[in-house]
Amino acid sequence: MPVTKASTSRAPLLVWISIVCASVLIVVPAAMLLGNPAVLRGHPALPVLLLVAAAGGLLWGFLLWRGRGSRPKRSMLRSIGAWVGRLLALSAVAALAWLNPFAHQPAGPQPARNVAIVESPTDIAMAPVNSTPSKGLVFYPGARVEAKAYEDVLGPVANAGYLVVILKEPLGLSLLDGSQARAAMSAHPEVHSWAVGGHSLGGVSASSFALDNPDVKGLVLFASYPLDSLRDRAGLSVLSVSGTADGLSTPAKIDLSRELLPLDTTFVTVQGGNHAYFGSYGAQPGDGEASIDRTAAQEQISTATVTSMGQLAGG
Repeated sequence: MPVTKASTSRAPLLVWISIVCASVLIVVPAAMLLGNPAVLRGHPALPVLLLVAAAGGLLWGFLLWRGRGSRPKRSMLRSIGAWVGRLLALSAVAALAWLNPFAHQPAGPQPARNVAIVESPTDIAMAPVNSTPSKGLVFYPGARVEAKAYEDVLGPVANAGYLVVILKEPLGLSLLDGSQARAAMSAHPEVHSWAVGGHSLGGVSASSFALDNPDVKGLVLFASYPLDSLRDRAGLSVLSVSGTADGLSTPAKIDLSRELLPLDTTFVTVQGGNHAYFGSYGAQPGDGEASIDRTAAQEQISTATVTSMGQLAGG
């Protein structure tokens, strides 16, 4: 097919769009890998994905350089496919940028604790150093929140004598592996009684896991609620902690969740606490304005969780 005047005039624009696509495929992953320490501290899936994207951008750039000056003949169908492909590439870059995690920001000086912390590529395990815990909590972080951001609020639980395993979720999204808690539980046979918990979206995954696994004895919800009813789930002790200034899991949503939870569920409300106060990762878009100090709020959250673990059956 001969190259028409119209197709010739379109070629330079397509080349420039290709250069932009190749560039952002390199720049965005590089910025995330080098600029956000939470990326390399988290689950390996995100760094691998970023490296693949950057390698794709480099290869694309090389092909553009090698083919500079040439204007291949394109049918209308191929031209449309080329534009769609570049739009998809830009969409993929936008998705990668959205996956950039909220990094741990310490809430302040933490009290000395007799807690041993062991970190692996897929979780952070915290355990008391002077005893072998028989009860444990597996915790799903909120969407795109670094697992380390929950060490401050869950450290007192480990210090109280319980094993705490904070999961590093694939791409920071618990829904990508809702059964991840099982591997953590299997890795600690010394624990005889387990609870699962989570913050926000992580609590949704924890709820589903507790519903499907009768060996789980407890559920801890931080600013979260289940999608399916747990009202008839026998032998499950549930704690729901929420904040009155939460702009995401609002008090109204928490109130509606009551009908999905067992009748003996314990509800704890942190007056003035917001969504981001359930971890230590700074402000979160869409959240409410807190009217209480973060440390004071997390003390209430930690205390409620320790009490709930103490009431856990078995162990």
